Amino acid sequence: MSINNIMDTMTTTPQRTRRRHSPELKTKILAECGQPGASVAKIAMSHGINANIVHGWRKHARQAPTAARCAVTTFIPVAMEPSAVEEAGEERHVCIELHRAGLLVKFTWPLSAAEQLSAWTREFLR
Repeated sequence: MSINNIMDTMTTTPQRTRRRHSPELKTKILAECGQPGASVAKIAMSHGINANIVHGWRKHARQAPTAARCAVTTFIPVAMEPSAVEEAGEERHVCIELHRAGLLVKFTWPLSAAEQLSAWTREFLR
């Protein structure tokens, strides 16, 4: 063994390895953090993980598409009898009451235009 080889082995530092956490563990920790009054730092410490890592997971989960956050595994169809109002041909409405920054807004919206109501409400609450 040459002197260069000996010097190389003495000066090298061990490589750091990145820990990998299972999706199940991440889901469990995120669920714990979602509880009212939960401390992210305490939860992370109890699992031996740096709180900054858990904060990153939370940020990533918030930015994930809704479908990824709320995975539905099955669909169960529900059969409903038509109501007397629907049979009479009357338009049904949704009654909404919104409170925002001291402002109270009350209105009714036709149920047949629920998609537009969703878009309008989203814009109003921004």
